[in-house]
Amino acid sequence: MPYGTELESRIAKKTTRAIGDFGLIEDGDRLMVGLSGGKDSWALLQILDVLRRRAPIRFSLIAVNVDSGYKEYKHGLIASTCEARGWEYQIAHTTIGEVMDDLLGANATPCSLCARLRRGVLYRIANEVGATKIALGHHADDFIETLLLNLFFAGALKAMPARLVSDDGAHVVIRPLVYVTESEARAYTKECELPVIGCCCPACGDLSLQRQRIKRLLMELEQEHPGIKQSMLKALGNVAPRHLLDVRLNPPADLRADPAVLKAATARAAEACDPA
Repeated sequence: MPYGTELESRIAKKTTRAIGDFGLIEDGDRLMVGLSGGKDSWALLQILDVLRRRAPIRFSLIAVNVDSGYKEYKHGLIASTCEARGWEYQIAHTTIGEVMDDLLGANATPCSLCARLRRGVLYRIANEVGATKIALGHHADDFIETLLLNLFFAGALKAMPARLVSDDGAHVVIRPLVYVTESEARAYTKECELPVIGCCCPACGDLSLQRQRIKRLLMELEQEHPGIKQSMLKALGNVAPRHLLDVRLNPPADLRADPAVLKAATARAAEACDPA
């Protein structure tokens, strides 16, 4: 059965490659897709549904939307869209919006705190619906931007994994769109006529200036050097630990020459220099 369009075929191939590379989906899985209503989560739900119907293994999907409690939020549109397409879904109504001000620390951004609270709700619901894995819509650009944000502003060389086990060991989080670009996700959501629903949080107009700067930087670099973002994504899977400064990876006490090897190398060098 052919894919609907060339774009869908390309995204399906990239998603299938990610599933294979990182072991994201297994036979009998029940995947809970975190559906925010944004372009990325819609694209993820749509392509997983396409792959579900074609895959040689069996897995099921349930979309879960966490409603933060803002009156303007169009959770009804999310519900009607899922119903029209035959997608199983659940909407979790919460008061996250009301408690943000009380919980927000001095140095925390509203978006990072909201994401943590929403993640906690997803973990709870995953248990209730019997989900074996939680699928999130982070795409390739998210991985690259997170790498640079941590590198530039947090002093850490890290991004995000395609497959993650939660700290308590109870949940597996997967990101099947790791090879899909943001522009592809946006175009696919539009092509499938899925309704993009923006966040209603009043703080969302004040997005991280650091992330905005990183997005501009990557855009400029990609224009000057096409393919640079793909190279950075590849670098995340091509790490050389011996060439880093983390002493946890390279304990100084372990970085010693082998006396026997050194002696043999010295002898060979001496023989090479012997005029006889």
